[in-house]
Amino acid sequence: MKNNNINHKKIAKLFKALSEPMRVKIIDTISSGELCACEVLKSLSISQSTLSHHMKILMACDLVIGRKKATWMYYSINRKTVNNMLDILMLITSKKSRE
Repeated sequence: MKNNNINHKKIAKLFKALSEPMRVKIIDTISSGELCACEVLKSLSISQSTLSHHMKILMACDLVIGRKKATWMYYSINRKTVNNMLDILMLITSKKSRE
């Protein structure tokens, strides 16, 4: 992948989503596997509306996948996006030739 193939705005959006400490806590909480919103709420002691706000942002940049079952939402990490982020971070921080 060459630098000119990187969507810098999309990458910045991903990192911006992770610039909020509560969203990092949410990612950490669901890192062990899919969790119901009720389980996330219990572990973080935040309101449902606060969780919804953060999840909307995390899902908008594809860091989190949401799945609705009956009246509950279940959330999991989008591993493909995380792996792509890591690859791109390595690419943009690697030493490049000045040609």
